[in-house]
Amino acid sequence: MQGQAQRTSTSSCETCKMKESGFLCHLSPDAAKEFESIKSASYYPAGAPLFLEREPAKGIFVLCSGKVKLSVSSRGGKTLILQLAQPGEILGLSASMSNQPYEVRAEALYPCRVAFIRREDFMAFLQRFPEVYQAVIRQLNSQYSRACEQLRTVGLSTSANEKMARMFLHWFSDEKQTAEGTQIKMALTHEQLAECVGSTRETVTRTLSEFKNRHLVTLKGTTVTIPNRSALQAVCGD
Repeated sequence: MQGQAQRTSTSSCETCKMKESGFLCHLSPDAAKEFESIKSASYYPAGAPLFLEREPAKGIFVLCSGKVKLSVSSRGGKTLILQLAQPGEILGLSASMSNQPYEVRAEALYPCRVAFIRREDFMAFLQRFPEVYQAVIRQLNSQYSRACEQLRTVGLSTSANEKMARMFLHWFSDEKQTAEGTQIKMALTHEQLAECVGSTRETVTRTLSEFKNRHLVTLKGTTVTIPNRSALQAVCGD
């Protein structure tokens, strides 16, 4: 049985480690005070849903820590993972802004700390502080860009190798370089990786084995390393 969200004591954004990079982290003193008054903090264990696909939008979720898996499903039960949301991102934004049902399912991949703001409170907040619209536009533009990248990966790639290579390069785009290469934590099963690229578990397992044999990626526990980005880019024809 999936864990449920737990309300936590309200933590101040002033002491948040995302202070320099979060989309709503550069507010005027008055806006910051208002934001503190309308948000509620919750903890979601791994596997707990924040909201469901086609569920009426009840508000936005600011991801403070952890990672959240965003996915869509067909009536036949097929699932496509669209994105792994990172700390600082706003989830459920477009649905809340348009007062439409959530387009995706949001599920905690790792334990997450989240700030929730009811839709009515957020819309009133925007009216009182138009400065926040700049942050909203940046977030919506970022989400649109990533959706286009996902479409290119799933819809335009000509092989499983190209799909996997593009997925890794996209995920690693903001990661720091180490002595061994570019690293990222990836606690996804082969089945979940298949859901990221619209393939099968067997194909993903075979492709990862080939990538390891060709030294395109190395896997150690939940850590994935790209020793040579140029070699992986060559798989994509870039």
